[in-house]
Amino acid sequence: MTGPADLGPAEPGPADPGLTYPGGSEALTALWQKRRAPMGLAAGEALPLEFDLAALAQQLVPAELPPQPRRASSHMRKFRLLAAEHAGRSELELLNALCIAHLRRRSFPAEAPLLFHRIWEEQGETLLTTLSTRWLISSIITFADHGRTEPQRRLGQSLNVLFSVMKLYEYERLHSGFEPDQPFRLNKRAKGPLPMEMPGFSLTHGELDVNLLAPIWAEALEVPVAGPLACQLLERLNADSGTLFRRLAVMRDKLRARKGGDAE
Repeated sequence: MTGPADLGPAEPGPADPGLTYPGGSEALTALWQKRRAPMGLAAGEALPLEFDLAALAQQLVPAELPPQPRRASSHMRKFRLLAAEHAGRSELELLNALCIAHLRRRSFPAEAPLLFHRIWEEQGETLLTTLSTRWLISSIITFADHGRTEPQRRLGQSLNVLFSVMKLYEYERLHSGFEPDQPFRLNKRAKGPLPMEMPGFSLTHGELDVNLLAPIWAEALEVPVAGPLACQLLERLNADSGTLFRRLAVMRDKLRARKGGDAE
């Protein structure tokens, strides 16, 4: 008979590699860099650094564009995708999105960061009232790498981490079958530990959510240009009933009411 010792060491299967990201930082960084390949511009294409931004805010993106050139540059292909998404919205919003698309790459036209800052310094108040939350988030994240000042970059990075992690865990949560605004039941908590040897969280007395959000919001109130953008997003976060923070607040209120009833 052949026993287990005779079979040699078991090779980890594709679903159980031992690491969440096989290859560690080197492989992860290579994948990240691959997705940040620059967008090429054809001859004569450039970002309009000197355009009248106030005029662009009044012009609407047409519903239809001329036929795409047979050999369109990656810049032109991206422009057309964004134009289709922004049809009926302002040309200023489209230009902001196009700047962001370039600035997410490893390299970009020299005018891209200059134009991005012009847009937000001159037309930020307008964009705060017209941009969708999705593009407000994309805009503040862009400040993480391209802010003019360290406070702008720090604020952008804080909100980059906040909203990126929110998107990951909120997407995973949808697979639980619970709607975003539906808190979990208090008597169904699993007994397993938190990952990374993290200590437990007290629902009634813990203030991790406050300690996370309050410093970001306090800094946003002091930072020019990027600060009002961050405050707008934090206000929308505060008003959204489908976030972890609202669900925790509902669960906290229920638990406190239950404990108050038990005390009586």
